[in-house]
Amino acid sequence: MLDIAEELHRWVEQGRDFAVATVVATGGSAPRQPGAALAVDRDGTAIGSVSGGCVEGAVYELCRQALEDGSTVLERFGYSDDDAFAVGLTCGGVIDILVTPVRADGPTRPVFAAALAAAARGEAAAVARVTSGPRELLGRVLLVRGAAGQEGGFGAHEGGFGGHPALDRTVAGQARAMLDAGRTGTVEIGADGSRCGQPLTVLVESSVPPPRMIVFGAIDFASALVRAGKFLGHHVTVCDARPVFATRERFPEADEVVVRWPHEYLADTEVDGRTVLCVLTHDAKFDVPLLRLALRLPVAYVGAMGSRRTHLDRLARLREVGVSDLELARLRSPIGLDLGARTPEETALSIAAEVVALRRGGSGVPLTGAHTPIHHEGAGGRVGSVA
Repeated sequence: MLDIAEELHRWVEQGRDFAVATVVATGGSAPRQPGAALAVDRDGTAIGSVSGGCVEGAVYELCRQALEDGSTVLERFGYSDDDAFAVGLTCGGVIDILVTPVRADGPTRPVFAAALAAAARGEAAAVARVTSGPRELLGRVLLVRGAAGQEGGFGAHEGGFGGHPALDRTVAGQARAMLDAGRTGTVEIGADGSRCGQPLTVLVESSVPPPRMIVFGAIDFASALVRAGKFLGHHVTVCDARPVFATRERFPEADEVVVRWPHEYLADTEVDGRTVLCVLTHDAKFDVPLLRLALRLPVAYVGAMGSRRTHLDRLARLREVGVSDLELARLRSPIGLDLGARTPEETALSIAAEVVALRRGGSGVPLTGAHTPIHHEGAGGRVGSVA
């Protein structure tokens, strides 16, 4: 749902009623991951997608029905062998869809509104909803904003289910952990942990600021990589010690252009477990102090450009300044996947492909002839459990 937060936030501000259908679980070769959503308002306007087209029509009708009767429904869609024209996923996967009405007269409207507003502003927020458990809990929502508190919950509304603040605390703790990691997926909570006598499955959707990509080296390859990084949704910074090259005119699409020695900038700036560091300078006076620091930071990716000879020389220089073999094992060098790239654009594509493969757990080999799953668990889905 938070993937279409900006549009839904506008609907809330306009006072429009709508129903939102969210992918809460997948199996097989499902086209969309948990958190993907489609929303429909009372006029029939639709935004978003839950299946890439396979079952959109049926989900659209479920949203229209939910708006009319005010009920939350959980529906499963899969491939039908008996009738090839039946509503189902032609790819052979299975998806579970939770359809929730968000009406002006509904008790959860303020919580949904707060969550959508936070996500639309780019603030860190996580929304938790029960997808499997007591019927009374379907449709309830809990919002957490890191250490800034929480709103809503699973026992705070009218409707025949007594409050369970212990359940809210359990879910809020799980949601904050997933928010810290920037992850969306489901959490299994056992009967003891749920405090309501039944096991629960909770979908947690996280909305976090864009991950950072820092490109060191203001060269022509960097310009193409900036565009690729922005396309992937990163907040992109270009850093170079040479003011004649690190200019806004050369990198108009970058979010920031910084003129500093790379290792000094990296020491002073914020990074996290999603940050991507791309070192394109292939100059030892820049590379060695920068990589010595970068390989000791808790970032997602550290890659360095250069030939294989440059790579071997770089490794020797880094060992001389105390970088361990364990730290060197984190270095992606020569940077990128083997695409036979030659142009700056092709090279940027190979780097971006390696970043995605590392983040999603992909092998980087062609899918043709391979027998590995197209979609990996690392991309979403079930992520944890609580007894």
